[in-house]
Amino acid sequence: MRILVLNGSPKKKSDTMRLTEAFLKGLNKKQEHEVNVINVIDKKIAPCRGCFGCWQQGEGHCVYQDDQNGILDLYRNADVIIWSFPLYCYGMPSHLKAVLDRTIPLVRMKMVQEPDGTVRHVPLVDFSRIHTLVICGCGFPNWDGNFEGLRAMCNVCFGGLDMVCVPETPLLNIPEAAVVADPLLSRFEQAGEEYAATLTLSKETVAALETPMIPKEEYIRHVNGAG
Repeated sequence: MRILVLNGSPKKKSDTMRLTEAFLKGLNKKQEHEVNVINVIDKKIAPCRGCFGCWQQGEGHCVYQDDQNGILDLYRNADVIIWSFPLYCYGMPSHLKAVLDRTIPLVRMKMVQEPDGTVRHVPLVDFSRIHTLVICGCGFPNWDGNFEGLRAMCNVCFGGLDMVCVPETPLLNIPEAAVVADPLLSRFEQAGEEYAATLTLSKETVAALETPMIPKEEYIRHVNGAG
């Protein structure tokens, strides 16, 4: 399979990317796949200008020549796309959101209404064959109230995706927390094996990956103590 990883972390030492790397290790355990990791922060990706020049051309490329068109070529040819990023203000980091905004060259202006009443643009590529996985980490101590906005956006943008939202990810880079962080990394590796076999994650697997590593009260106490 061709795997495209869009790493949205601006940091070289990324908590969320550690989870994604463990997942990729499991994914490649039985068969080596073609993995292309794009560190988006290192790319020149301008915001979408809303000019719709891409729709006038209809060739699946943006009229502005920066690094986005190369990403679009990888995007349309991928079998699996992994969006890996930390939660920023309850959504994607801005540089990664720019990548998402500028995927509109992959659809046409023409609209169709689906059986459920949803209106969408006609795609230029067969999105039904592309599997999407979102791995998002955050520094909050739990799930409730933190990831709902992101989940709603991703469900509308991608549809039928797998999504794993992990709280307390700063613990992954604290040596003293290895006793709880290492088991989580092992679970992500196992999840990668599961995904390689089925191209999806079970509800039980997602629940295990999203379970906080330590109790909320303990996490808050450590964060406040560090300040």
